This record gives sequence, C-alpha cells and structure tokens, in this order.
Amino acid sequence: MEKPESTTSVVNKTVVAQRLLFDGPSPLVSADMYTSVSKGNAERSRYSAKLAKRSVVETNSYFGRFPASYWQRWTDVTEVRFAATVTGSGRVDVVATDFKGRKRTVASTTVATESASSRLVISAKVSQFLDGGALFVRFTTSSGELTVEDADWSVDAPEKLRPTSVVICTFNRADDCANTVAAMADDPIALLGVDNVYVVDQGTDQVQTRPLFQRVAAELGDKLVYITQPNLGGAGGFTRGLYEVQGEGGDPANVVFMDDDVLCEPEAIVRMNAFANKTVEPAIIGAQMLYLLHPDRVHVGAEVANLQKLEAGLHVKNAISDKSALKKKQDIRVDAGYNGWWSCLIPSEIVSQIGYPLPLFFQWDDIEYGYRARANGFATVTLPGAAVWHADFAWKDWDEWHRYFNLRNGMITAALHGGLDGRQLARQLSTDLFRYLVSMQYGMAFTLIKAIEDFLVGPSKLIDGGMDAAAAIRRDRAAYDETKRYDANAVPGVRPSDMFITPAGPNPNKSLEWAVLAKRVLNQWRGRVHPGPVAISADDAHWWHVSLFAHAVVTDRSQEGVRVRKRDKAAAITLLKRGLTALRRLRSETECVSGTYRAAMPELTSRENWTRLYS
Repeated sequence: MEKPESTTSVVNKTVVAQRLLFDGPSPLVSADMYTSVSKGNAERSRYSAKLAKRSVVETNSYFGRFPASYWQRWTDVTEVRFAATVTGSGRVDVVATDFKGRKRTVASTTVATESASSRLVISAKVSQFLDGGALFVRFTTSSGELTVEDADWSVDAPEKLRPTSVVICTFNRADDCANTVAAMADDPIALLGVDNVYVVDQGTDQVQTRPLFQRVAAELGDKLVYITQPNLGGAGGFTRGLYEVQGEGGDPANVVFMDDDVLCEPEAIVRMNAFANKTVEPAIIGAQMLYLLHPDRVHVGAEVANLQKLEAGLHVKNAISDKSALKKKQDIRVDAGYNGWWSCLIPSEIVSQIGYPLPLFFQWDDIEYGYRARANGFATVTLPGAAVWHADFAWKDWDEWHRYFNLRNGMITAALHGGLDGRQLARQLSTDLFRYLVSMQYGMAFTLIKAIEDFLVGPSKLIDGGMDAAAAIRRDRAAYDETKRYDANAVPGVRPSDMFITPAGPNPNKSLEWAVLAKRVLNQWRGRVHPGPVAISADDAHWWHVSLFAHAVVTDRSQEGVRVRKRDKAAAITLLKRGLTALRRLRSETECVSGTYRAAMPELTSRENWTRLYS
C-alpha cells in the first residue's frame, strides 16, 4: 500500500490527535502492537488493513488505543472523531474501556461501499474517563471483505497551532542519529507541523559525513538546522534546542527532545504535539520508552524518583512497569513526577518561567527539570501510546563511568528539591561502599567516593558543564582492572576451562544482611575466601555471593563480555579510608552545601550561563 499523500495536520478546523497505524516502522516490531486480528485473517501494512470475510480486527493495542482518560484530564477536548477511508462491507464499532478495563460500545455503523471508497467519520464523547480508560475501534466482516486506510483520530483545532521544533543531540553515534532523522523525514505526516529539526552534534565522528544524513538534509532544506558544539552531554545537547527556540522569540512554542540511538516511531511527535496544543495549561508531555531488545515491553507507564535514596525510574502505583504491552494495558490513569528525555516535549513558556536545565552533563537532568517544573505549577504527563524504542536499561551494566553522574547529580537534585538529609544518605552510601569493596568492585567504590567529594565541592563543579568531570571519571576508573571488559574466551591469565559457573545460594534474610555483610568484610580482610577463579553470571553477581571468592569472572550485564574481579587488600584499605572521610563530610556538610546549590540555581540555569558554555 502506498503512503497517504501529505496533507496539512489541520483540516476543517480539526487537528489530527493520532493516526491509526496497522503496523510498525520496522520488521523488529510486531504488528500486534498496533492492531490485533482476533478472528479470521487480515493483511496489515503501515497505513492500511484488508480484512477477509468473517474476520475481526481490533485496535485495542498499545499504539491503537486513543488515551481518552488523559485527554479528558489534561485538555479541553470533549469530543473526538474517528475517520477512515473504507472500501467493501462490514461493521465499525467504537469501543470504550473504563479504569478497570471493562468494555462498552459507544458508537457503531455499517459499511457497504462495494467497489467504491468512502470516508467514514464517527464521533465519540471524551467523558466518563477521568480515572482511566481508552477508546478503540473494532472492524468486523461477515460475507464480504473490508479495506481500511488513512485512518486517524482528530479533535477540534486550537485557535492557533503552536510552532514546533525537534531537537536531537548526538555524540559519536553518527549512524544511529542519521537513521533517527531519516525515520522522521521519511514519514509523510510526522514533520508537517514541525518548523525546525535541530541536530546538535557534540562528537568527533560527525553525522554530517553520512550519506543518509546528507540525503535527508537536502530533502528537509532550511527546516534542518545542524549545529556542532563541544560535548556538554545530554543536558547541553538538548538544552541547545531550547536555547535556539527561545532566542527566536515570538509565539509560545513546543520543543520535542528525541534521543539519537532510538528506533524512532515518528508518530510520537504527532501525538505529543497535538496533545500539547490542547492542554488547558502548558505541561511537559512525555513519550514512553519501549525496550529495543524486547520491543513489546514497556519500561514504565509513569515514573517518579525517591530523592532521599537517589532512586530514579520508580513506577508510580498502578503504572505498568517492565510488562508486555501485548498482554497488559494501562487502563488506570497515572500521574508522572518527570519523564525521561528519550522523547519528551517541553513548552517554551515553562522555560521562560523556570529557566533552562542545569548543566549536569548526564543523568538526572530530566528528573531535576521535571521536579522543578512541578514545583512551579507545571505538570508532567506521560502519554500512553506515544513512545520510542530505546536500549533496555537492564542490559546496561551499573559498573560504568556514568554511575558517577547518577550519584552526584542525584545528590544535587535532592539538595535542590528534596531537603536532602546528609546523615541518612551517609548511612545508605556507607552500606553501598562496603558492598562494593567486598565484591572487589574497587572502581565502583572509587566512583561512589568521587561523586560524594565532587557534590561537596558545590556548584563550582558545574562551571564547565561537566566536561572535565566526564573526562576525569573515565580516566580515574581505568586504574581499576575490574572496570575493563574482556571477551569471555580471552580473559588474561585464565583458561576458559578454569572458569566453572558457580551459582549463588538463596538471598540472605533481610534482617541478617548487616551481619552477613560484616562477616564477608572480615573474611575478605583475612583472606578466608575461595581462591578461584570462578565464573559468575550477571544475574548471580550479588555482593554476598561474589565476596566469597578472591578471583571471580563476572558476566557483564550487556552479555557482551566479562569483568575480572580480584581481591586487592591494599586497594580496599585505601578506598575505605578515603570513603569514610567523604561520608563523615557528607553527614556534616550537606545542609550547608545544599544551600549553595539553591543560591546558585538562578545563575546556573540562566540563558547567560548557557551562552557562555556554548561559546
């Protein structure tokens, strides 16, 4: 089936809220994420479906549902129209669900067009969905065939559509970035309402060298704005888009963030932008994250952070988390504390009132901005059915350089928005420190200590946007051998046959964890551990298991290689002394340091500061 011709997104004073797509943008994605064939047979392509006789196709699916509950709660929309071009004969039902997932038919019509095509329009009220529920369509045939194409859900257009820009920041992922830009540009509708696409390239392997990007750049013309700048991390890259749009002045605008390394569903732009054009008040509109390695799984329906414990990505009550979208629907409406910047829309009015993001370089920049927005009266709405596929978090190893930014920036965010308790945090991090040491994760212990020390330096540590910190943590971690990853068949000094898989025993009782930890520390100190080497799977690499050995080869979470951990008493003593000093300072200095961050916030988030960093 040919792509539908490009048409303006505003037709007869309506705006397309979302398209009904019948298949995904890639063969990696199951068509059942978009529609399901519950009876008979149907041929599904991206923009159409052809039902055989005696068949049923439903759009009660992740991408096929219209999230009516969210539209009722956050926008001024009271009615939505489903439209499609149909050929043949059959029945079309508009079905609603409630917050318990129970279904009710709200509209129905019969199609009998024989060989000619006609435009079908069905209206449905957006009401009685406040606590949850969605709308979807069911197509049913009996004695004839039915073809459905060019289908969408539309709502009344606002008095004026807001200008929209998309910003993609990238660092040495030239091929990924080129693919993402091309996915948007090749969609006939996605960029119709977009004025500019900013590609902020912070790397040395530049996107502009790729033939695919060059082809897309020629097609987009002036709409594509390519910017090169020093590597200021995700915070600096995404903020550049806000910076450019704010500099243009004029009407309030929407700025859509898009990661460079995603499998892009361009429909996310359509849905976030339409929703943001209809909200009663400006709000951050977020897309959800689906797992790239497991494309049917939803990362989280809506998330919050525990600022005191520095825990991010926590699902709110009733939100689906790491669940298959083919089996589980988000029927209950849930509120988010923030949304990840893998794909997210920020209205310019929010920037005007609360300032730009903090120059945190990487990690927690999106969390901090979401909590700052909420504190100033701007909600975050994670919109079901708007999503991109991103690398699975569970397949990323925690023992990496970015853990430094996760810890340090988490402390900064908690100091600004959570009333950080230094004594309570020090107790928690001291446990982490001991666990890293007995697990022979000396680089991880160093990373933890360095994050605490640099947090206590205060806001001056952010003066260069994090460039020095990023280089330093990579360099310093390299001194610890277990931070290196090896091929499983090329481990230095270890024959493959010497690494016998050693599974972990049962988890220690929660009430006995400290006693177990104390025993492991003592045995590691005295060298009363199995000499090894042993092989330990990523799933069994618990501190209480790895600490039983002096030499362990541990599978990396990425499943691409292994890490070699060896007992080093001298390194453990040095890190323990330095760590205890840092923790003592954290207990006594947190309140004072938190005040310096709060005082520096207006300057750090100002346009003048970002102008200095970009220049």
